[in-house]
Amino acid sequence: MASLTLAQAQQIIHSALAKARSGGYKPMGIAVLDEAGALKAFAREDGASMFRFEVAQAKAWGAVGMGVASRVLGQRAKDNPNFFVSLAATAHGKFLPQTGAVVIKDAAGQVIGAAGASGGTGDEDEAICIAGIEAAGLAHG
Repeated sequence: MASLTLAQAQQIIHSALAKARSGGYKPMGIAVLDEAGALKAFAREDGASMFRFEVAQAKAWGAVGMGVASRVLGQRAKDNPNFFVSLAATAHGKFLPQTGAVVIKDAAGQVIGAAGASGGTGDEDEAICIAGIEAAGLAHG
């Protein structure tokens, strides 16, 4: 299995921010985590509010931990709220099943990390993560 490199994580952030600026979105925070949920890179744009890091990281942490996009987790949480509340408590607040993060996959389709964003709508957050991952030459899910 390939590992997510710092250069790839930085490219994801750079391209995601470019997408946010071209879309006219509010100031963003973007977190890129490795396959174990450890922070690889983070950026907080000038003017972004104070919770951007925590929200972006928690979206990405949930995605990489469960191996699916946070959009999927949000849908699952609607069907099984008690389980997801328990997950969030067990994770000490690091788990947020809200749209805005996607897993990062290598060429073989293995999850090697996740990117999460906070600042726009969930759809905007998700879109910039996808743009960043694709610009880095990686797959997403």
